[in-house]
Amino acid sequence: MMLTGNHAAAYAAKLARVEVIPLYPITPQTSIVEKITEFITNGELDAECCPAESEHSVMAVAIAAAAMGARVFTASSSHGVAFMHENLFAPPAMRLPMVMAIANRAMGPPQDIYDDHSDSLAQRDTGWIQIYTENAQETLDAILQGYRIAEDKRVLLPVHICFDGLKVSHFLERVELPSQSEIDDFLGEYEPHHVFLNPKKPMHIGEVCDHSYYMEYRYQQKVAMDQAIHVIQEVSDEYGKRLGRKKEGGLVQTFFLEDAEVALLTMGSISGLARNVIRRMREDGVKIGLIKLRVFRPFPQEELREIACHLKMIVTIDKNVSLGMSGIVHSELATSLYGLESKPLLLDYIAGLGGRFIFQEDLEKMIKEAFGILDKGTLKDPIRWYGVRGT
Repeated sequence: MMLTGNHAAAYAAKLARVEVIPLYPITPQTSIVEKITEFITNGELDAECCPAESEHSVMAVAIAAAAMGARVFTASSSHGVAFMHENLFAPPAMRLPMVMAIANRAMGPPQDIYDDHSDSLAQRDTGWIQIYTENAQETLDAILQGYRIAEDKRVLLPVHICFDGLKVSHFLERVELPSQSEIDDFLGEYEPHHVFLNPKKPMHIGEVCDHSYYMEYRYQQKVAMDQAIHVIQEVSDEYGKRLGRKKEGGLVQTFFLEDAEVALLTMGSISGLARNVIRRMREDGVKIGLIKLRVFRPFPQEELREIACHLKMIVTIDKNVSLGMSGIVHSELATSLYGLESKPLLLDYIAGLGGRFIFQEDLEKMIKEAFGILDKGTLKDPIRWYGVRGT
């Protein structure tokens, strides 16, 4: 079918047979939940849509529904995600599996409806697994995998599926839909590991917990995140084997890395453009490759360390910034490579904020600059704001 990224997300929720969909509209995610309500109205999906008065309330409804043992899906963007922030800590702490789509959009003011990763990355410490997708097909596949990952008893953590607003959410692309029977076999019937809100077994949840136990709660989430690394790979491998898409999953994906000296590190929709640029520059003998970061939380440190050993430089394209530091992905990468014997030079381009377009010639310029630095052998200023006009 020809689907937008948003409609691909809606079809994934339908295929997963979600039962409760709390919702509140915000550009550019609104057409996800609009499509789901259409499925329910047409009798294609047996589920409850729960319009709420705000995104904060959306997450409150999601928490309650998951605690009752329902399979939950919701979606948001930008300030809606930020408004949920307080409640986003609850599902990981209560070990409630659910999936939420984030159609990435810049944070304001000034108001901007275009994409960067500032909204989702601001939630990186809440305890949610975060998977970033490149296109509509990956978005559909990742949501379906997300339920299998979240509901695994080794994990029991919620999952954010993040994709670029407008560039993915609203552009039409060819999407292969798996059959309902294939997904039923893959996911199975949802059997909640623990159901809190049971009238026959009254109990308090989310009560006060002092220093005697709080660290243990947080540590349990850390252990679950560590285990999620292996579960994500397992689920991705099984999904690829069942549906013939073995190369699109995993934690990181690589392209032309076998003999590369320099690699671009990308996340999200820019990865497709990067592959085209690399393919073209390879024809001119440039030893450039690609590392596509698919999973940001848990951060795949060991996989990146293994890749980095064979490179002279990694160039991160960060569509975000942690003001006062650097791009967030660059920072995480630098921490992950600490202590590595043959550590590559790390160069960070902060680019594409607020959805500013990054063109082929921009990536070519970055790559040429990286090789120029490599020839000199020194890198004095590793953080560069690309394409900023004036001061």
